[in-house]
Amino acid sequence: MNNRAQDLVEMFNLLPESEQDLAYEMVKRLVLAWDSDYTKLTPVERARLEESTQDLKRGEVTNYADIDWN
Repeated sequence: MNNRAQDLVEMFNLLPESEQDLAYEMVKRLVLAWDSDYTKLTPVERARLEESTQDLKRGEVTNYADIDWN
């Protein structure tokens, strides 16, 4: 979690519970307006995807047996 997200959580927790519901709904509406079907990548997700794509291009793959599926 980056510093801005931590600051938001701290501010959110300062609010009384009755106001937290309102703040939650406002943030939820902002996110849905930005990405209504949750398909956009965040900058961190995009970087991870690009890194894994580069790994594949170099022939680097993970062995199925090495994955902890639990």
